Amino acid sequence: MGLIGPMSPIRPISPIPSKKSCLLPLLPFNLIKMYSINPSKRLSIAEVGEILTKGTKLTLSDEAVRRIKRCREFLDDKIKTCDTPIYGITTGFGSLCNISIGPEDLSKLQENLVKSHACGCGELVKPEIVRIMLLTKVMSLSFGNSGVQLSTVQRLVDFFNEDVIPVVYQQGSLGASGDLAPLANMCLPLLGLGQVYYKGEIRPSAEVLAEKGWQPVTLVSKEGLALLNGTQFMSSHAVYAILQARRLSKLADKIGALSLDSYDGRIEPFGDEVNAVRPHPGQLETARAVRAHLEGSELIRQPKKHVQDPYSFRCMPQVHGAVKDTLAYVGSVIETEINSPTDNPTIFPDEDIIVSAGNFHGEPIAMPMDFLAVAMTELGSISERRIYKLISGSRGLPSFLVANPGLNSGFMIPQYAAASIVNQSKGLCWPTSCDTIPSSQGQEDHVSMGGNSATKLCRVVDNTERILAIELFNAAQALDLRRPLRTSPELEEWHAAYRRRVPFIINDTVMSPLIAESVEFIRENP
Repeated sequence: MGLIGPMSPIRPISPIPSKKSCLLPLLPFNLIKMYSINPSKRLSIAEVGEILTKGTKLTLSDEAVRRIKRCREFLDDKIKTCDTPIYGITTGFGSLCNISIGPEDLSKLQENLVKSHACGCGELVKPEIVRIMLLTKVMSLSFGNSGVQLSTVQRLVDFFNEDVIPVVYQQGSLGASGDLAPLANMCLPLLGLGQVYYKGEIRPSAEVLAEKGWQPVTLVSKEGLALLNGTQFMSSHAVYAILQARRLSKLADKIGALSLDSYDGRIEPFGDEVNAVRPHPGQLETARAVRAHLEGSELIRQPKKHVQDPYSFRCMPQVHGAVKDTLAYVGSVIETEINSPTDNPTIFPDEDIIVSAGNFHGEPIAMPMDFLAVAMTELGSISERRIYKLISGSRGLPSFLVANPGLNSGFMIPQYAAASIVNQSKGLCWPTSCDTIPSSQGQEDHVSMGGNSATKLCRVVDNTERILAIELFNAAQALDLRRPLRTSPELEEWHAAYRRRVPFIINDTVMSPLIAESVEFIRENP
């Protein structure tokens, strides 16, 4: 795929993704907060979400500046005094590591690296994920183990703060040596190459840099490798997915509680006693959340004719809870990742060591991302089963949740749509981290494929959101068919807000816009 240079016309490209996002909308810039990048302070996934949603700008702490400068000065001195080759600094890359590069060509070596590695293909990465990539790359470089210029890191900060977002593609990363292709596309604009999102348009970066009065960065030794080696493409998708998955996990409890009540389900499986004897943290949390959502419900208190509910209802603590436990584990792994330098070689100025190792390898996060994709697929799968039960014509509810089935198909096909989405997610659950294809003439002979773990995880999370929105669409309809009985005050208020956006269905109508509106509702009303 050809690169867009400074004088090239903009070729047709996918439209910029909608400003509507699973993340909260950005605040006006007069309310901007500042976040100081400090390698001595751990950056949490929750803080990343806050930074993205509250119009926060970045600044480099004094500690970050000190470390970055110290490492660059050490590396400059080392290059002048060292007689032996240093991988990627005075040599070629990958299987070309045995070819030494003269001092006069070290800058050109790094520039060529960025250009040649910018091989991204396929769909565009969401701008909000690219913003996380910028943030986490700055965080990684701030530790002072990468040998970059302070001015280069500052330009990445400028991109983030001025909302100049590089165009990055979803395909191209093997997940070792890091995310070479997508990070190359992300860093092209530093050189005045490639494209950026800016003020609602995709434009050549050279134009935007000129408008800003920014000179293209001139890379020095090691910098291209520091920028391209790393796991920021993988880990940023993971951060985005975790932020959404945490929201959807809580929503699944709330929507599941509404479905349980609308289905005339039983509350006993959610008691503390039965869940405490198998005390997985997520199981207990789910049971308590569902009970809290149903506090004060007339429906849940009415006598039941049935002695037990289907698994999709009474096993919510076990299934939703397993998702919560998976999220907790994966979140801890990803937080470690975004608080680590992951390029190669790694430089230790105080110890006078430069080590060529493998901290760019994505395996530590690829496997957890595959695991989370499985968990989120299960959250969607059990939701679809509750949808199926709600339209089944049982427990006093009409077939397909309409008063006149036959003439009306009602909610028959939304369940089909949910089932189709579940099937796609199940197909995406095949772990890409169990595959490897050797590259670089066998020098890089085992890779993580974590880039594919990352992108499919985000697709599964988006799928799960749509399935839960369809469940809410069904559960709200079923609740209205139970009138005059009422659910809990909390869920009645939520249901009333939903009805202001999505009407009760009397006769058949076009369903797609209502499902889309349901998705927007759960994004805005968690």
